[in-house]
Amino acid sequence: MAALLSLVVIVGQLLSSQAWAQQATPSATAGQVESLKESVLTLNRDLLILEEELLYPASTQIAVYVSMDLGKYFALDAIKLEINNQLVASELYTDKQTSALFRGGVQRLYVGNLKSGEHEISAFFTGRGPQQDYKRGAKITINKGQEPVVLELKIVDSTAQMQPEFSIKQWQM
Repeated sequence: MAALLSLVVIVGQLLSSQAWAQQATPSATAGQVESLKESVLTLNRDLLILEEELLYPASTQIAVYVSMDLGKYFALDAIKLEINNQLVASELYTDKQTSALFRGGVQRLYVGNLKSGEHEISAFFTGRGPQQDYKRGAKITINKGQEPVVLELKIVDSTAQMQPEFSIKQWQM
């Protein structure tokens, strides 16, 4: 509601500034335009946050993130994510994206809604290793309650086995 009121105020400012701009100097008009741009950007951010809260309420929300460690034994090509045997997300990765993940970046792969109860989450990883191509999977069964669920798809190099390990970790909220 506050965001809607802000939108009405900004539209009113735009209309009044248009009449004022016809009488004002160019430098004063430029300052006011910059101020309005900042207001519009702030309002846009608030509306996106409000939209996410409405679409994904905390009681049904699930978020899945991807992280990588080292990358010496595995170069990621693609990930497919299934919830209860239904494909909900898939991603093809560029070299720049995998490089960002190697440097400690974390990617939000999926955000959605999930009913309370038991659910099976499966992730399928496709990529290249130094000696072979990999197509591996990881699976976890979660019991969704009223709290949001946050999962991390982890790709970690195992120096002992000299190959990548794939896992799904549930974060406690």
